[in-house]
Amino acid sequence: MAKAKKAKQCSFTLQNRAGLLSEVTTALARAKVNINAICAYEWEEKAVFMLSTDSPAKTKRVLAPLGIEIKEEDVVAVEMSNKVGELQKVAKRVGDAGMNINYIFGTTSAGKSSICILKTEDDKRAIGLINKK
Repeated sequence: MAKAKKAKQCSFTLQNRAGLLSEVTTALARAKVNINAICAYEWEEKAVFMLSTDSPAKTKRVLAPLGIEIKEEDVVAVEMSNKVGELQKVAKRVGDAGMNINYIFGTTSAGKSSICILKTEDDKRAIGLINKK
């Protein structure tokens, strides 16, 4: 079953341009900051980033020279088996409790586990629901 825990996410917006993702990820890599999960997209000519890293404080420090305001917020990190139906089980527990998931993004590979970052109206309650045996 999935295991949920409190995590931090760094969110920021920049003017979109070619090479921006490379610029952001190069700065983080040089500082040895590992990206656990990433969501990045264009919205009205802006690049919107949501990053979960191994060090939110270092992430903010490393990206500060870009001249951006970085918002750090609490989210839920859910680690689960990379198997059919695992995310459905998580979504059902949260949904059956009457809670809305505001957004979710994740990462997976051919490996045995995956991670999703989600935001709800009550992250502490969501963690309890997901971790319930």
